[in-house]
Amino acid sequence: MADAAALLAIYNPEVLESLVTFDLVPRSLEDQRRYIKKRSGALAIVVAEADLESGKKIVGFASLSLYRDRPGYRTSVENSVYVHRDHYQRGIGSLLLSAIIERARAHGFHAIFARIAGSQQASMTLHERHGFFLVGVEREVGRKFNQWLDVATMELLL
Repeated sequence: MADAAALLAIYNPEVLESLVTFDLVPRSLEDQRRYIKKRSGALAIVVAEADLESGKKIVGFASLSLYRDRPGYRTSVENSVYVHRDHYQRGIGSLLLSAIIERARAHGFHAIFARIAGSQQASMTLHERHGFFLVGVEREVGRKFNQWLDVATMELLL
């Protein structure tokens, strides 16, 4: 829970300024704490820290969420990866994705899905490098900033 504010500093700018999430309203600190609480044990959050002049700082995080809430889907999860904007293109996303894949494998999950809003090419390339493959594109299923958005679904079988 101590990391809630640091995760908000990474996530909320994406809510307000990008198409990588379909959230439209920034999370409150309490919302973020609930998000963290739901992800303990197998449904984990991993963070990346960097040693900066000001000290250690969280520069990214990845998480696992239930793919669907019905029991028959319990062996499948969905991943999310977010990197602080000041730390793009430094391999942090790749490190986080590797760590969350290993966490999923260690907890016996069979499939990991990535649902990529707006079919963001950087995210799709990152996932491809880690063995994910495109399984489909849902056309115009989301709306943000007055535009219809597709969602690319990628999968990795463990």
